[in-house]
Amino acid sequence: MAGYKYEPFDYVKPPELSGAAPGRYPVAIIGAGPIGLALAIDLAQRGIKSVVLDDNNVVSVGSRAICWAKRTLEIFNRLGVGERMLEKGVTWKIGRNFHGDQEIYSFDLLPEDGHKYPAFINLQQYYVEQYLVERARDFPDLIDLRFKNKVTGHVDHGDHVTLAVETPDGTYEMAAEYYLACDGAGSATRERMGLDFTGQTFQEQFLIADIEMEDSPFGENAVPERWFWFDPPFHEGKSALLHAQPDNIYRIDLQLDVDADGKAESAPEKVMPRIKAIVGDKPFRLDWVSVYKFRCIKLDRFVHNRVIFVGDSAHVVSPFGARGGNGGIQDVDNIGWKLAAVLQGGAPAELIETYHEERSHGSAENILNSSRATNFMTPKTPVEALFRAEVLKLAHDQPFARRLVNSGRLSQPCSLAGMRLQSPGVAPLEPGQPLLDAPLDGADGPTWLIDVVPPQFCLIGFGEVDLPEVPGVARIGINTIRDYPCFSSRDGFATKRYGQDGVYLIRPDGHVCAVFSEPDRHDVERACARAQGKMMEQAV
Repeated sequence: MAGYKYEPFDYVKPPELSGAAPGRYPVAIIGAGPIGLALAIDLAQRGIKSVVLDDNNVVSVGSRAICWAKRTLEIFNRLGVGERMLEKGVTWKIGRNFHGDQEIYSFDLLPEDGHKYPAFINLQQYYVEQYLVERARDFPDLIDLRFKNKVTGHVDHGDHVTLAVETPDGTYEMAAEYYLACDGAGSATRERMGLDFTGQTFQEQFLIADIEMEDSPFGENAVPERWFWFDPPFHEGKSALLHAQPDNIYRIDLQLDVDADGKAESAPEKVMPRIKAIVGDKPFRLDWVSVYKFRCIKLDRFVHNRVIFVGDSAHVVSPFGARGGNGGIQDVDNIGWKLAAVLQGGAPAELIETYHEERSHGSAENILNSSRATNFMTPKTPVEALFRAEVLKLAHDQPFARRLVNSGRLSQPCSLAGMRLQSPGVAPLEPGQPLLDAPLDGADGPTWLIDVVPPQFCLIGFGEVDLPEVPGVARIGINTIRDYPCFSSRDGFATKRYGQDGVYLIRPDGHVCAVFSEPDRHDVERACARAQGKMMEQAV
């Protein structure tokens, strides 16, 4: 058995240490994890140059984040790595919950066909980072990857930020119009600024063990799924989770005692017997072990003038529900187009403040769901314990009780309905909702809605409606023939999800921002202006 081969990225002496004047860049991104790399690619696709600074020179060690949701995969699709991730990842959509050794119910996270991407794939974070680094190198003039470049200080000057950077060749200074802190849950940026998280840190601890084994613990012919146990016979009185990953790697999460010594519990002599209790005599190899505590916390503000926090540097949730990495990619999707619009002069700087509004709302939603799951999985009081025991007992036979069982509500895309960049309207897919994919047929053959909607403002018209020509706004017709790109709804999925007629205005991040019946140019221009933050005082 052999694990992932970690290859260090080359360190290149920065130009500032080769006699060049201190550089000033549109964007400095601190952190070359999935969030920072995805953001650099997003900006590059919009023509914005960035410098990515990371004190490391290798992808993350250990599987870390593994569950990537459909909405995240659609964003990665736009960034150019989605299909590669799908090819390598383990696809799944079924979850099963067990009480003791009995299954109490299962659920299907994507029961309807007609989507390019599945409900979830499992793929180790090191692969995601590898693919993103390789994709970033497709933009040599727009993405400057600087490994072994540690940011040791920064100063916000109001209209730009200066950074102090330490490298193997010495220290240098550089400047950026905006500073994007993608430096994770232990953000040095946040620490330097004296910013604290608010929220709750739970005392419960879980052991993560990634194991490599040839024989699937799901069974010889079983399809990979998500299995969660309450009080399993192999780990009595506690909870456990099982996931499949590529390369015959399996993720096992085991609840520990509140007062357990995390370091001691991570020792192989403690971990091996626990794993053997699950897999029996099947041979396996420990690939990665970690112990963590649940945290459901976030910053009060994500935007601090020219310093913007993205991903785990802004918010942290417990891993059950896969809301951490997926939420971070939704951050990227939200801030990328807004930052590009401001830097290119197409929107006021106030638009960036709406990143905080929309993604703080999204992270609060994730924290609420994660906190509820934590409280059910690890009850704190006799009343909570009694409630859980009764729910689990009833769930064996009563469908109503199964809805109360909470082993982690899985990541869902955040709705922005009612927020101020969206124009009010009523439609099958209301303003604020993310684009729903659907299969289409076009002049060049079968395709998908997410593949034909460009990352800019776009009108999608259903039925015999004429879409007005508006500068900077793309047009797509469904079930019609016009002088702009048109497609038919294959198997009726698109019309089922969007209606037989009507018009949707899509933001550059794929969210619906307005709906119409028969819009004219003025209607579209007004909705675009609102979505770009040009009508803040009127958007209430």
